[in-house]
Amino acid sequence: MSSQSGPSSKLPLLDFSTPESTKTGSSEWESLKPQVRKALEEYGCFEACFDNIPSDLLGAVYRSTEEIFELPLASKQQNVSEKPYHGYVGHIAQVPLYESLGIDGVTVGERVEALANTMWPQGNPTFSKTIESYAEKLSELDKTVRKMIAESFGLEKYIDDHINSTSYLLRLSKYNGLNTPGSELGLAPHTDKNWMTILHQDQVEGLELQTKDGSWIKFQSSTPNSFIVMISESLGAWLNGRLGATCHRVMMYGNEARYSLGLFSFPKHGFVIEVPDQMVDEEHPLQFKPFYYEEFLSFFYTKTGQAAPCALRAFCGV
Repeated sequence: MSSQSGPSSKLPLLDFSTPESTKTGSSEWESLKPQVRKALEEYGCFEACFDNIPSDLLGAVYRSTEEIFELPLASKQQNVSEKPYHGYVGHIAQVPLYESLGIDGVTVGERVEALANTMWPQGNPTFSKTIESYAEKLSELDKTVRKMIAESFGLEKYIDDHINSTSYLLRLSKYNGLNTPGSELGLAPHTDKNWMTILHQDQVEGLELQTKDGSWIKFQSSTPNSFIVMISESLGAWLNGRLGATCHRVMMYGNEARYSLGLFSFPKHGFVIEVPDQMVDEEHPLQFKPFYYEEFLSFFYTKTGQAAPCALRAFCGV
């Protein structure tokens, strides 16, 4: 399957590498906050420089990712979940190059260890420690950005409940290289459904983003320790549509395998996503009824949800 892609483009690059940048109320925090909102309003995403994850840890995560994908298919298929796309995904006709594994509750050590014990009956403490450390550190970037977003809209009184509502999923993804010249779709165009997504790709690029005018741009990392921070649909709904989710895809070129890491924040079971009163006025009428994330996710994977131009609006739009 071939596809035409646009030119490479640099997203806004924001620096979260100093302790002050993640300290609420600091001068760096106050300087970054409007930059975060501006970037998200324009692109729905931005590139974040985040030195809290050192290069040796990042390298260890990718080695662990390669290690788990080298396991037999029968082992990987034991990574199961009741939630769609939270377990093992692979061998899909539409995207044959793609496979991934999900680690739900990845910031909880027992959950990571349970997966490791499933994949490796003898256990794999190195895998567990590496993955948990990575997710715990990266979740701090997620919390920082979401706090900045809430503050920028005057939603300070909701921040604690919003942050405390969060659970995390880490998806380890592999895209096999091509056997023929040209390009092929690695992952179909989509928007994520959760709160927010933070992505990192290895030296094999492939992530592409759709701009407001509908064109596609190739993403190229500015530094090895930079991450892409993306708004997802549930956060956009909570903000009454003031920020929109980024449509993105993966295109594969060449014969080298590509690995990527995705940290997804989403509401815990039972948390109601409801637009705050402050986000509704004459200029911004209410767009979404209150809803539960898991019910929306289940609806999205029905025939009705898949057929809808916008599943979120079909599910809970006013």
